[in-house]
Amino acid sequence: MIGLGTLINVVAIVVGAAAGRLIGHRLPERTNRLVTDVLGLVVLVIGGLNLAALSDPDYVATVTPGGTLLVVLGALLIGGITGSALRIEDRLEQFGGWLQGRVSRALPAPAPAVGLDGADPDTAAIDAAAAQHAAKRAQFITGFVNASLVFCIGPLAILGAFSDGTGQGIDQLALKSVLDGFASIAFAATLGWGVALSALPVGLWQGLLTVLAATLGTVMSAAAIASLTATGGVLLLAVGIRIMNVRAIAVGDLLPALIAAPLLTVLVGTLLGTA
Repeated sequence: MIGLGTLINVVAIVVGAAAGRLIGHRLPERTNRLVTDVLGLVVLVIGGLNLAALSDPDYVATVTPGGTLLVVLGALLIGGITGSALRIEDRLEQFGGWLQGRVSRALPAPAPAVGLDGADPDTAAIDAAAAQHAAKRAQFITGFVNASLVFCIGPLAILGAFSDGTGQGIDQLALKSVLDGFASIAFAATLGWGVALSALPVGLWQGLLTVLAATLGTVMSAAAIASLTATGGVLLLAVGIRIMNVRAIAVGDLLPALIAAPLLTVLVGTLLGTA
């Protein structure tokens, strides 16, 4: 059944996030922080491994050995400019905030209160409650955005959806489901229920790619896929840095680079006569 791989992936993320919430509150803050750092390191490793696509024979033959990195750089620049103009990162955060407001009934906004004798409310207590609510809201949004980026950017999301859509099986998405399930446990243990809601963009993104693949067939060359994989690797490196709180790189604004990379590869190959 076409689309089964994405369905399994969505379920794995939700189940993993639920498991993470069950154990997360039992872990001390120091352990939660360590788990998050480990996850960031793993994302860095995965991103680094994806950069091996820069030496893919088909990619090198299409854009020449010196052009592989330049195509990725060009895609990142074009993607960054486009994403910044469209404010993709801001819109992702706004969407996460909207979801938090819709589904997180456990985090009601603090309301003004008065004492039993009609006296003025304890402003310090109200301020503390408001600060706690804001912190939990920010945590929810961070979990949603970071998890969405990690689960959607990787090449398995794209290649697996293509494989599913063209009837070549769900092996890659099944593997991704296992990886995402374990990752969502670690994410949710520290970042809350926002991680579970990342299943929505994952389902939409992979579902769209699956439908496109089923409709258009295999339309991307090996060189285009390699450039997309390498560009995705750079974005995953940025996500890893972001997870570890080294620097808050606006990875969402770089997402158009995933579209620009294969298009640039085809363009360069056509100009050089190697496509």
